[in-house]
Amino acid sequence: MTALGPAASLRDAYGAALVELGERDPGLVVLDADLSGSTRTQLFGQRFPDRFFNVGVMEPTMMSIAAGLSLGGRTVFASTFAVFAAGQAYNFVRQSVCYNRANVKIVATHGGLLVGGDGGTHQMVEDIGLMRGLPGMTVVVPSDAATTRAATFALAERNGPAYVRLTRESLPTVTDGSFRIGRAAELRSGNDLTVVAVGALVARGLELADDLARLGISVRVLDAASVKPFDEAAILKAARETGAILVLEEHSVLTGVGALVAAVTAEGHPVPVRRIGVPDLFGESGDPWALLDRFGMSMQRIRDEAWDLLRLRGRVE
Repeated sequence: MTALGPAASLRDAYGAALVELGERDPGLVVLDADLSGSTRTQLFGQRFPDRFFNVGVMEPTMMSIAAGLSLGGRTVFASTFAVFAAGQAYNFVRQSVCYNRANVKIVATHGGLLVGGDGGTHQMVEDIGLMRGLPGMTVVVPSDAATTRAATFALAERNGPAYVRLTRESLPTVTDGSFRIGRAAELRSGNDLTVVAVGALVARGLELADDLARLGISVRVLDAASVKPFDEAAILKAARETGAILVLEEHSVLTGVGALVAAVTAEGHPVPVRRIGVPDLFGESGDPWALLDRFGMSMQRIRDEAWDLLRLRGRVE
């Protein structure tokens, strides 16, 4: 069985990693758009005030400044909420950052429904699809604090634009932090079914694997934190060896990881794929975790979809 580790803040892990990076690299600078307390970039600002720039509530301007600093030779991290980074500033990310292949790392916090009470206006569930579609953009969706820390360091060493999506809520520790860009982490081996999950739903994928293990069913669990570049080889291997894939994500099912897995398998090794995520709806205010259940990501729904796939595979009656 999989023992989940204690819950920890992904945002705290990011802020602490920035301070460590700042100690190592005197050329690293950090920008924020008046939300540094929430994004945790204030930790860097307190330690390195001369290399921290709060641009105010001007997210598009922040992206332009970040691109300019990068083209001047700096490594730049820029943070705000996901709805502002991927939504409000999208065209500036496209034109200033990606078009110029600027070495800017956009770390967006408060992604997905887990923003909770802030409601549909602030619950960005389209950002993975938007950022994945930008040429040259690396996209990472950590599942825990350990992966967040590892991804922050890995992206600092990788030249070019990147987008990282973090949750507001703390998440249980599900990995050992051995994140690699372009690789999916196999957190659980299995041959009857594969679960591909990202972010907050990786823990639910492991819970499903534990539930089904009690019935003698083995479930492979892949943490696809590296959304772009995507580990197509791991997906196709899982398709060949397990015959069915269930995708879990706190993102729109229209443009997220589920759509990516469906495309990869359709072209490379067609198998049944089921996508669990946010339907074609805006979010709403509510308790963060209750919202996951309300929008179709409950453990009961996950179990039901897994069982249907196992029936298709002939693994159960």
